Amino acid sequence: MNETLFSQIQRLLERTYAQVGINLEDCIIDRARSVHLSRLAGASARELNEIARTFLRHAGDQLYVGIYYSRWLIDQLERHDPRSGLSDSNIRSLIVFVEELNHALHAALLQFKNGQRRIASEEFARDLELQAQVDTYLVLLLFVAFFRKTQRVSRTDRRWLRFHLFTRQCPDAFRDQNLRGRYLETCELAASYTQYLDTLNGVRRLDEIRKFRSLDYSAKKAHIFALMERTG
Repeated sequence: MNETLFSQIQRLLERTYAQVGINLEDCIIDRARSVHLSRLAGASARELNEIARTFLRHAGDQLYVGIYYSRWLIDQLERHDPRSGLSDSNIRSLIVFVEELNHALHAALLQFKNGQRRIASEEFARDLELQAQVDTYLVLLLFVAFFRKTQRVSRTDRRWLRFHLFTRQCPDAFRDQNLRGRYLETCELAASYTQYLDTLNGVRRLDEIRKFRSLDYSAKKAHIFALMERTG
């Protein structure tokens, strides 16, 4: 049985960090459910991406996860399957796809298992967003490397990935001040941290990102600022 793009990326992230113990594809919801949950999430949530969303809720020790991908996004990825190559026609769709899966795997399941229950807090949301942008960059690097004969990613490749993942973001477009600040800060932090990761070999990078994931958001920020001072 052929693996789906979703299951392949989940397996890659689990191999990097830890097993979550469930098939996250079982958490995918339809548009009607997404619309209902978006209404419950409040006014500011209406500004978030409508083509893909991750919903988290906990009651007692139970965690509920919903991952929504629009039909348009799935059609784009089926028409331009990134497993056949990355290009301007599918890079943005793949970024959105990976980030939402990453939210569910990291913030929702791994961090919840580690004892964090404040999933409605702003710090938790920023931690999820920062981690997702870092991991998505690394996933994109693997996709690019796979299609290079030398298995090496050039500076041009990295600039192209960074443009689509970081430079093209428009946090100022959010009317909600909190959302604007969240995406502006996490984008800047992720862009800086991934520049540092680019200087490491594979073994050191794996060790570094595993340590990074174990930190809370404040500690992640402090770690990145320290790296910036050291390398600046």
